Amino acid sequence: MLTEEDDVEIHALKARGWKVSQIARHTGRDRKTVAKYLKGEGAGQHRAPAPSCLEPFRGYIEARFVDDPHLDATVLHRELVDAGFERSYPTLVRELRRLELRPVCLVCEHQRGQAVTVEIDHPPGEEIQWDWLELHDTPWGQPVFLLLGALSHSGRFRGVLCEQMTFGHLAEAIHRVLVALGGTPRVWRTDRMATVVIPGTDRLTVDAAQAAKHYGVEVAVCPPRRGQRKGVVEAAVKYTTKSWWRSAPVATLAEAQASFDVWCVEVADRRARPGGTVGEIGSAESLRALPAAAYPAVIAVERKASRSALVAFEGNHYSVSPAQAGRTVTVHARVGEPALRILSTAGEVVAEHRRAVAGAGQTLRTPEHAAALKRAVLAAFTTDHACRRKPNRPPGKDALAELARLRGIDPEPAPVISLRRYAELAEAAEAAS
Repeated sequence: MLTEEDDVEIHALKARGWKVSQIARHTGRDRKTVAKYLKGEGAGQHRAPAPSCLEPFRGYIEARFVDDPHLDATVLHRELVDAGFERSYPTLVRELRRLELRPVCLVCEHQRGQAVTVEIDHPPGEEIQWDWLELHDTPWGQPVFLLLGALSHSGRFRGVLCEQMTFGHLAEAIHRVLVALGGTPRVWRTDRMATVVIPGTDRLTVDAAQAAKHYGVEVAVCPPRRGQRKGVVEAAVKYTTKSWWRSAPVATLAEAQASFDVWCVEVADRRARPGGTVGEIGSAESLRALPAAAYPAVIAVERKASRSALVAFEGNHYSVSPAQAGRTVTVHARVGEPALRILSTAGEVVAEHRRAVAGAGQTLRTPEHAAALKRAVLAAFTTDHACRRKPNRPPGKDALAELARLRGIDPEPAPVISLRRYAELAEAAEAAS
């Protein structure tokens, strides 16, 4: 293969009248190579491509791709063989790619993030984007969900770890994120999460609409299957996963939240951008002031009380009476209030506690519950062996009498005739005679 400079040189020598042999000796190249390049058939010399072996079948191939742009090439090869195609499957694939016969599916291109796009201008303080990051494998063995809120203009974001993705958890996490950012933009952008949008529609849920009115903001819902519309928070999710979560040295929910808060300030906010760091640009955004109190949503989760009459909630344990041990109860916590209530399945309040910091690992047991638990434990204390599982214990006298009563039978047993009694009566009669 000759370089472009060598190709120019042999053509210049040919123009001077040199023969092919002379040019070959002068340049140190093979005569066939020199002759090939002089004919315009060397590398870099484009000839008209040979007709493709698919030309006779081109109309059928184009029609099949109109029917199904994702038609598998193996199926197409089998159909073409039945129609008289004699080449191999690799040849078919190569020619399909060379001729670019397979059409581009714009829907799939959008889903893969490969379609053409345009940058969207985000004015400062205009929009914040929300999304959940689901973390199922945690060091403490329970799944956790991180709500991220990212300012669209600067990319500055904060997040709150939650046990679940209910609306109550969402409302509380949103308020905490906005407090950390210093205010709220005018528009909240979110995807079609079930706690915000009624499934199958474009309408907001009643709770989401009331929360938006509480903060005085608009809610913009992304079109279905258009995750790139909220690309700022999507990038924050990926960055958080790779830069913080994969190497975070945490063992509890509280440690994870504290570690994430520090990482946001010391790492995420220090990313360089034109005009300063992310933190500097985000701090300069003009955000609206927040209401005096958070939206009073209710967090309601079902839990099963343990044998020690404790109910787990947000990484802490709260006591109930011993009568509730092993039963299902419901924990009610209103956003912004310092207390929580525990309700029975009938809706009766069985306990009230001060709400501890999430993930603190505290155990809150009232003196009344402690005393009642102590009495219950002492009353159930015994040193007897456990009952055997295979003894013979037929129905007793009382059970048989009750069964006879149910059946309408006289429970009194029939008198038993004794032969010895007959013998005694016979002897007495003989002696008397």
